[in-house]
Amino acid sequence: MSDRAAIFDTVTRLIEPFNKKGVALTETTSFAGDLEWDSLTVMDFVAAVEDEFDILITMNMQAEIETVGQLADAVVKLKNQ
Repeated sequence: MSDRAAIFDTVTRLIEPFNKKGVALTETTSFAGDLEWDSLTVMDFVAAVEDEFDILITMNMQAEIETVGQLADAVVKLKNQ
């Protein structure tokens, strides 16, 4: 399994507790549209991702991340810095 695939799997696992509607998670699942997360949920989730991967996601990066796939790509980038 590639790093990217493993990271995607971990990200989807981290989403589960916040996935109140049981939305099927794919690369294109959007946090605002599909999951309907509010800003507080996003903050809690970002903290969980940062802790899991030992990375820091800036506010600017958060603003650009709209889908699960984009988040996985961002984690890959941050881990490889």
